[in-house]
Amino acid sequence: GGSASNATAREHIARDLAGDLVTLLSSPAQIETRSRDGATLGHEAIRPGHVAVLVRTHRNASMIRDALDEVGIPAVINGAGSVFGTLAARDWLALAEAIERPSSWPRARGAALTPFLGWSTEQIAAADDDAWESLHRRLHRWARVLRERGVASLAETITLAEGLPGRMLKAGDGERRLTDIRHIAQLLHAAATDEQMGAAALTAWLRRRVASAAQETGDEERSRRLESDEEAVQVLTIHRSKGLEFPVVYFPYLWEPGYIPRGEQPVFFHDPDRADARTIDVGLEGPDYPRHQAQHQAEQRGEDLRLAYVALTRARHQAVVWWAGSHDSRDSPLGRLLFSQGPDGEIPPGGTFTPTDADAVARCEALALAAPGCVSVERETPGLRRSWSGPQREAAELSASVFDRRLDWRWRRTSFSDITAGLYEARVTSEPETTVLADEPTAPAGTTPAGPPLPAGPDEPALRAVGSLLAGMPVGMRVGTFVHEVLEATDFAAGDLDAELTQQVQRAQARRPLDLGDTDAVVAGLRAAIETPLGVTVDGDRLREVQRADRLDELTFELPLVGGDDPSGRLTLQAIGAVLLEHLPAADPLAGYADRLADPALRPTVRGYLTGSIDLVLRRRDAAGAVSFAIADYKTNWLGAPGESLSAWDHRPEALIGEMERAHYALQALLYTVALHRYLRWRLAEYEAQRHLAGVLYLFVRGMTGAGTPCVDGEPCGVFAWRPPGVLVEALSDVFDQGVSG
Repeated sequence: GGSASNATAREHIARDLAGDLVTLLSSPAQIETRSRDGATLGHEAIRPGHVAVLVRTHRNASMIRDALDEVGIPAVINGAGSVFGTLAARDWLALAEAIERPSSWPRARGAALTPFLGWSTEQIAAADDDAWESLHRRLHRWARVLRERGVASLAETITLAEGLPGRMLKAGDGERRLTDIRHIAQLLHAAATDEQMGAAALTAWLRRRVASAAQETGDEERSRRLESDEEAVQVLTIHRSKGLEFPVVYFPYLWEPGYIPRGEQPVFFHDPDRADARTIDVGLEGPDYPRHQAQHQAEQRGEDLRLAYVALTRARHQAVVWWAGSHDSRDSPLGRLLFSQGPDGEIPPGGTFTPTDADAVARCEALALAAPGCVSVERETPGLRRSWSGPQREAAELSASVFDRRLDWRWRRTSFSDITAGLYEARVTSEPETTVLADEPTAPAGTTPAGPPLPAGPDEPALRAVGSLLAGMPVGMRVGTFVHEVLEATDFAAGDLDAELTQQVQRAQARRPLDLGDTDAVVAGLRAAIETPLGVTVDGDRLREVQRADRLDELTFELPLVGGDDPSGRLTLQAIGAVLLEHLPAADPLAGYADRLADPALRPTVRGYLTGSIDLVLRRRDAAGAVSFAIADYKTNWLGAPGESLSAWDHRPEALIGEMERAHYALQALLYTVALHRYLRWRLAEYEAQRHLAGVLYLFVRGMTGAGTPCVDGEPCGVFAWRPPGVLVEALSDVFDQGVSG
């Protein structure tokens, strides 16, 4: 007969595939499992989880899944499409819009129709004022949960209070939708945590994701997850199937060539006249363009053949292939393999004709004769559609599980930010040590809480005369995050430091725009911080001399506390204070900090894991060549008094000690020092804390004014440098490990 239409052939084959699979799953067929040496290990009845369908495009994957759904065969698309393009995403958006404005009647009605609340249209039509009032109160409560405890807590609250899993799993596709609901909740939680977003910003973020879902299919994090791959047919693209094997594989569309747009357009190809260099021709004209276009097409058809090879080698026991005689099928990988292969095995990039159905059947039957018992040929014949009901299951007595495990409410994954959370306002977050800094004040300049004023001294006029180069830069967590990102990316030893900083500032602004004021002044201020001597603790070293090979940025750690997963006790701040009192001499700048650990705003006891990220670890060598390591932490705090100009006086050593104690950065320094101690102890032969730990450097960049930064008693303004005794570090590490009993 004549040629088939590609579109109608695809739909017809999808239905035929579903029917064939119903027949296979309803048969007594079994899968034989074998050992590596070929010995038979056993047999099991064929089930959906043994089957995969390989296609070229996500659109074809959806067509196959829909056809399987129609006949009752469970199927999942492995990694095709963004989760933001699903019904679950629209349900979350309706809920987020209602939580953003809990008193809005239209938004409440939209949220009521989502699985979170589970109302039907009949319930909405019949609801009285009391029912709507109850719903609005519920939305107000959820808004408070989101505001105070974050998305993760909101999702858990709805799951428990509304019986969400039970409601959703009643539907045939409930497991699929519940997986999407949970996946989106995790993405929303990550976005709210990273961006510090409230309800309105989070709703806008989700609205943008839903609108752009079609363009996000390549993002692994946002690709839809499998709800249960064990008992469902896997529908996936050939590209995604690389490295996988399945007992039975269906190939519905190998008869269709890959799409190559017609007409003149830029083409990629490997130019044989230039040692096969990958080349793009954007001229669209000239004597060479037809040759380049032909080379591009030949390479694309070669890629079709390679993908066909990948596909056909995924089947472990059985491969089922369809042929449809369309006009384009002559150029398909299957068409060229069957009908255009030369005597020497060479396969041309294009076919010359589309065979008739009779010729196609004859060619396939010839293959069957050449491989007796290995190949069978069938012509598709329309028939009544059958459905698959699945295997018969024996009735089982159902019972509810009893939760009898005792929860350890004090076990947690803690951090400096978590221990000091009482010092800061609540935000939409419940994860410690996020990528947005949580250890710098959010108040505008001059309003940060401070301790009692420090006494004036003879150096005050001279220090006040040295103004801060970063006084014009705003304050807050976003500014702190910005400065960290810039300094992390900057090569301190770059020949042109101004150009390097300017480039990194521009890149950071492109990722997350921020009103910095005078950008040139910010660059100058950061350059000055990099060029400031860091004090006698590190022999006057400067960041400027630190090469990339001698720095480790953002060292992330996670340490078990008093047993970690199996806690044997608890870690108290009182125990940390006892170590300080025992091992710090009276003249130490932090000798008085032990008393500050009784601050009621701090979490007094923890157990579980300690996590965090150290801004910078420096490897340094002294005059004798001995290697040691120092911690550097960047701070953008505003330390000046209200209404006064920011100056070196505000960053003198005495003021920095006060800030280290007031904001509990001394505790942060202790936590980070133990983390580096553990890190080096595991990696350095003959490690000794006293010899290899060079101390901690808290760099208050607003007070660092370059090579001429004023010093007080030998210590530069803007730099708090402290080297704890090695015996203190080791004792503190032991306390972290052993804690106290109870």
